Amino acid sequence: MTLRPWLLAFLFGAVIAGSMALGAFLATSIGDDEAAPVAMAPVTETPTPVAVTPTATPTTQAPVVLEETPEPTPASPSASTAIHNLPDMVERVAPSVVQIRARGQLVGGTGSGVIIDHSGHIVTNDHVVHGAVTIVVELHDGTVVAAELLGSDPSNDLAVIRANIPADVAVPAVFGDSDIVRVGEPVFAIGNPFDLDFTVTSGIVSGIDRQAHQHLGGRPVRGVIQTDAAVNPGNSGGPLFNSAGEVIGITTAVENPAGQSFFVGIGYAVPSNTVLRYIPEMIAGADITHAQLGIAGVTLNALTSADAGVDATQGVYITNVVPGSAADRAGLVAASQPDGEGNLEQGGDVITGFEGVEILTMGQLSRLIDDQDVGDEVTLTVVRDGQVIELTAVLRMWPG
Repeated sequence: MTLRPWLLAFLFGAVIAGSMALGAFLATSIGDDEAAPVAMAPVTETPTPVAVTPTATPTTQAPVVLEETPEPTPASPSASTAIHNLPDMVERVAPSVVQIRARGQLVGGTGSGVIIDHSGHIVTNDHVVHGAVTIVVELHDGTVVAAELLGSDPSNDLAVIRANIPADVAVPAVFGDSDIVRVGEPVFAIGNPFDLDFTVTSGIVSGIDRQAHQHLGGRPVRGVIQTDAAVNPGNSGGPLFNSAGEVIGITTAVENPAGQSFFVGIGYAVPSNTVLRYIPEMIAGADITHAQLGIAGVTLNALTSADAGVDATQGVYITNVVPGSAADRAGLVAASQPDGEGNLEQGGDVITGFEGVEILTMGQLSRLIDDQDVGDEVTLTVVRDGQVIELTAVLRMWPG
């Protein structure tokens, strides 16, 4: 039987319409099931399909319960770069953080601090309150009280102030052990950058045993903690917390190749153990001094020892001795004979031991000296002209 032309056209059109309707239904169903929502994205009539990669569901972890005086514990070997229950942790520790406004003839600005006891003592940076005539502290709940400077350690950029905080209102922070901090462990900071009250930033410990130069005295602070948690002007003096909510450092400076004070990915914090060491002296208003040996040197390795022309392959090769210093009085000898080939000068002593501890690097030696007090007598193991000798040095005070 032959179909009329108009009937054939009608049937063909019906098939096409049915196929289009089925295709539209299938496309809508797949999009509803798989497409990820995009916040604030404009709606279009023909959205571009978005490929979605499934993500793993985070594992829950019980909140950390903080004791008043817990024993510091090492970070878990399986610690990730994220802190579980961070909002709960922030709510728990934020009342220990304060905003500080200092005013004086040569100073005026905003910084941060952390409450350390029920007597209203607060640790901050020296550069936040140095030269201040009036100091005002704002607590996390908005309470504003006056404070006074008790003492400072400018060489470590630390200071302690006392605020008129009622004992039942003060919430002391818990300090952790900065000696067990590990590169890669998660951290967070609370402070007041750009006058934005009680801002929280997070990141990781991106380096340890760094060295930061402070604003007074010229003495470097050794062993500082490096972090990529954003810190900016106003964070100064605020705490850097570990994943247990313990203070492991006091924010002090940023590293910026352009010479500006704005964060570009590297921030520094004075280690908590350094802070704890000097808190009693700062509260007492004592003059804090730091020990100095009085040398410049380089870390020896197979290449530098060959340049220096010495037998030792590890230790610190002395390139300069400060006249009148402890090193000078002990009889340490610096390099003084150039080899004419642009290498290290010849003739210097090599320090291979300090109080019985084997010395591997200049940084290690510097930290061991920092742990001593002015006037301490220390024994140095030295390699000179191929011979091992021992010298005694009485550490002197860093100038300024």
